[in-house]
Amino acid sequence: MTEIRTARAEEIPNLTTMDGQVERNEATAAYLTGLLANGCTRPEWCFVAEKDGELVGNMVLWTAPGKDVPTDFVLFDAPWDDPELGLRILRHGFAAAKELGATELSHMLDMPAQAPQFQDEPEARQALYREAGLSLARDGNRFQWLAGSEVPAQDPRLTWRSLAEIGREPFVDLLEKLLADTGDALLQADVEKLGLRGAAELVLDDMSSMRHEPEWFELGYDENGSAAVVSLPAHNPSFAVIGFVGVSPDHRGKGYSASIVARGTQILVANGATEIRGDCDAGNVAMYKGFERAGYVNFANRRAYSGAI
Repeated sequence: MTEIRTARAEEIPNLTTMDGQVERNEATAAYLTGLLANGCTRPEWCFVAEKDGELVGNMVLWTAPGKDVPTDFVLFDAPWDDPELGLRILRHGFAAAKELGATELSHMLDMPAQAPQFQDEPEARQALYREAGLSLARDGNRFQWLAGSEVPAQDPRLTWRSLAEIGREPFVDLLEKLLADTGDALLQADVEKLGLRGAAELVLDDMSSMRHEPEWFELGYDENGSAAVVSLPAHNPSFAVIGFVGVSPDHRGKGYSASIVARGTQILVANGATEIRGDCDAGNVAMYKGFERAGYVNFANRRAYSGAI
């Protein structure tokens, strides 16, 4: 008999353990411990599948710190020779999220499988996501900078002014301008849903919900005083992130993508970061090259799935 239920206190943070996979079990437990401590999930948002007295699968709902409605799910695992059970786990989590007020959920699949979620069997996973009603929202690349690497040189062409100095409106104005022809699939979806101004406000609000100082968020101006780029570095609950990088349409083709990554890196390193990550859409060649020129390594591919529940 198989039961899908909320995890008991003594089952957290381990949830499903994999025989002989000590590194994986420790990493996933540490990840869940961090999510609980940061307020990204709660014990009642952790679900397990129990079959004949053994835990064989799990799923955890996630939200940004301080929020009460889940937006994503993480730590999804199931016996991959039993897709029906995997689908049941997903639907159980979806129903719980809906009761909490969620209308849609997202999920990030990183390949190749790696800590902390170790998302093996990517083809089986994606088949289940599609069966559960999720669709591919973005095919992207993940980049990483680690302490010991050279801090990228700064671009002397740009003069930086911070959110603390100039306030919110110039940021929203530039974000609205660059979102008008963005090639990023997730941002395009926000524009279609919210309009340009609404999507620009959402970018700034989402980044502002992460740990940061107002001085970190900056606009870069060229020699003529024109607002050319926006840089929004921050810390998510797990690590420092370049966050949002944007170049105004009338300033593209000048190599500014690397300049923004370099600026965000400098700020985060000055504030103690030893690992920095950043993402971009797989089709965003300029941004891909920008991360590379700034000394970042493409360590994984990330596919974002989302759907109504």
